[in-house]
Amino acid sequence: MAGRNGRTVRDLRRANRTAVLQRLYVDGPLSRYELGPATGLSSGSVSNVVADLMADGLVEEAGSVGSDGGRPRTLLRVAPAGGHMIGVDVGETRVRVELFDLALTELARAERPLEQRRYAVEVIVGHIRSGIAEVLGAAGLPPERLLGVGIGVPGIVEHPEGGGAVVHGQTIGWDAVPLESLLRTGSPLPDTVPYLIDNGARTLGQAEMWFGGGRGARNAVVVLLGSGVGASLVTPEVEQGRAVEWGHLTVRVRGRRCRCGALGCLEAYAGAESLLTRWREEGGRVPEGTDEETALTAMLAAAYPAGDAEPDATALAVLEETAEYLGAGLSDLINLFQPERILVGGWAGLRLGTRFLPAVRRHALSYALRHPAERVTIELGRLGPDAVTVGAAVLPLAAFFARGGRRPEPDPEIPPPAWRAALRELTPR
Repeated sequence: MAGRNGRTVRDLRRANRTAVLQRLYVDGPLSRYELGPATGLSSGSVSNVVADLMADGLVEEAGSVGSDGGRPRTLLRVAPAGGHMIGVDVGETRVRVELFDLALTELARAERPLEQRRYAVEVIVGHIRSGIAEVLGAAGLPPERLLGVGIGVPGIVEHPEGGGAVVHGQTIGWDAVPLESLLRTGSPLPDTVPYLIDNGARTLGQAEMWFGGGRGARNAVVVLLGSGVGASLVTPEVEQGRAVEWGHLTVRVRGRRCRCGALGCLEAYAGAESLLTRWREEGGRVPEGTDEETALTAMLAAAYPAGDAEPDATALAVLEETAEYLGAGLSDLINLFQPERILVGGWAGLRLGTRFLPAVRRHALSYALRHPAERVTIELGRLGPDAVTVGAAVLPLAAFFARGGRRPEPDPEIPPPAWRAALRELTPR
């Protein structure tokens, strides 16, 4: 039965379950008394919803806390064993697959190195499939127990009305790749386990906003600095975040050629790949036969040596120039979106770390307009190098909560109408 606003009793129950689950997840453990004002539900509704969620194994007791002169209040939390998700990070140097419980505790991990940037679609699909099988096998978890598989990828991700995410990854040579359909074809997972695919910067942003340095902010930009550069914008209008191709902002007319093919992109100056290339071009001693993470660590050690050793002037100059380019790029984000916070994450951003950030911050504030610059803070992300994977796992988790903690049901097999069968019989063969 639908009410005046078109919402059915089932819709209302789902919304109430969603409200309680999300509040417990973000702010829990909480008591039933605290859940009332936190969700806007009456005490009776809270009791009914909690009882329902506990019966489903999604909420459990987590101790008690004293009250003012009354009985101790029982604390509630989301039950870790209530569900499992997989997060996948299709990164620049490897494909990382992690299995989590409902509390986002890592249960198993698999990594597949990408040799010489082998972004061939069949290679990536194979790595994702084998990684999923490996983590499920390691944890002894049946595939049907999964709430979903979230995948963070480089590039622009479209979700056509007909379903099936399509990836446009110009920097990795992907042109309208139907990644979701490719993964679903021959998938060992049942149809009720969804694949949820989005830009890696957006999954990083979602993780930082839920659990990291973005908590409490209404307007934030989360920057992904790895081999390339990306960003995610979070505003009250776009609460789940929106990926922006910040790395392909032009910072120098007729500048260096970016791997996207254009000239003068920020990524051509600020990504780890460009950092190492420029150091090599200037005569720097870039370690041979190593991956980017090892090489960048060597560059930092050369520019900022321990003790009284002389720094490598070439490495230091390239890093200082890169800090200015990054700062100028951040100033554009400040002027355009006026965020409260900017968080710098990604493996390269975290590797450059606190030694590099003060110079970036100084340049960003000097290039930005004074009023928005006075209101923004620029810090490192707090979730470490696995933040993209965690954010990817949040995609199926958020979808699960939006359904009120219900698993997706298989589409019913609807027989074709009688007229279609009759027409088929009349059609000449």
